[in-house]
Amino acid sequence: MPGFKELTARSRLKKTASGVAATCFLLLAGPCLAAVSSGSILTLDQALQTALAGNPDLAAAQWDIGIAEGDRQQAGLIPNPEVSWEAEDTRRESRTTTVMISQPLELGGKRGARIDVASRGQDAAAIELELKRNALRADVIQAFSSAQTAQQRLQLSRQSLELAEQGLRVAQGSIQAGKSSPVEGTRAQVQLSQVRLELSRAERDQANAYQQLAQVMGAPLPTAVSVQAAAQGLPVVPPPTRLLQRLNQTAELRLAKMQIDQREASLELEKTQRIPDLTVSVGSQYSEQENERVNVVGLSMPIPLFNRNQGNVLAAARRSDQARDLRNATELRLRTEIQASLEQWQTANGEVKAFNQSILPAAQSAVDNATRGFEAGKFGFLEVLDAQRTLIDSRTQYIQAVAEATDARVRIERIFGDLDALAVGP
Repeated sequence: MPGFKELTARSRLKKTASGVAATCFLLLAGPCLAAVSSGSILTLDQALQTALAGNPDLAAAQWDIGIAEGDRQQAGLIPNPEVSWEAEDTRRESRTTTVMISQPLELGGKRGARIDVASRGQDAAAIELELKRNALRADVIQAFSSAQTAQQRLQLSRQSLELAEQGLRVAQGSIQAGKSSPVEGTRAQVQLSQVRLELSRAERDQANAYQQLAQVMGAPLPTAVSVQAAAQGLPVVPPPTRLLQRLNQTAELRLAKMQIDQREASLELEKTQRIPDLTVSVGSQYSEQENERVNVVGLSMPIPLFNRNQGNVLAAARRSDQARDLRNATELRLRTEIQASLEQWQTANGEVKAFNQSILPAAQSAVDNATRGFEAGKFGFLEVLDAQRTLIDSRTQYIQAVAEATDARVRIERIFGDLDALAVGP
């Protein structure tokens, strides 16, 4: 960006180490962040590695895989046998005792249906973990971009301070030479005071942005660390048709489809509950009075006269219908969000290109010409102030356009995951 890179480089040399990060505890920061020493540059890859390794929310979500595995294991177990002992008549000489072992036998495919439901739960847990990883990745990119934007705004404020100080020097020189009124000096001083207030706000905003980045990463940032500056070239917007063709591959839509399968498996499980289980009993009965032992065999089964699980079957069927509608709603929402994000991305990229190619160079040239004209007595200081404000506003709008392009890309990556790994292409 003509005129912007030079001022950025000068402002970096003057940047202090105060108020940019939380206190450093490298032992808590993990191996990825420990490689970033105090005063060094934090890259996006380092931030992502640290978050994936140490974010507590993701760490908690990973336990869902083991939970689902335990549910699957439990679903495949058969019922335990039951041992019973009973005595008829409490008198010892006439008592009859019976010892029985009963084993429930599940009928109607209940065990297989339970296993199917639990297996669907395992698959859903894996997709949910993928979805949370994608969300964490997007959160880190968003927080990293916000830190970059705050850092750029701070650099812009320092450049604006240099510009305002230069304007004040020019105004004072013109006043001392008798070419301008002292009012011009007052205006320059007011402009300088406003820029200093903006610089203070920019320092506060950068500190807050760094704290938000550290929170998402799950590790404190080393002291005086700074995030890597954003690249000049923005990523190319992928074609909407290619992304929409890959919509069914997204974790959110696959999870919605898996939830349909889960509800249907639960419906089949409820249907199996309509068939009562058979209990087989085998035992031995001993009579003290007759001094004789006999074998006992028994069968028992509930009579499905009133409760045939019809209510649970109906509820499970309606949940399946609900899951289908939710899946359709999810697809519609994703399609709308993708199209809106791509449009914002494309528009922001066009704005950034316009700022780099014409707006910023023209604004810088206007400041230079107005300053030279004021020194030569051709313009008033109001023209200089107006040109300075235009340049500052243009730089602010440039940073905002870059942030909007990044926001749009983050929303796309939240849906699809890593766009580079997705290899969107012919």
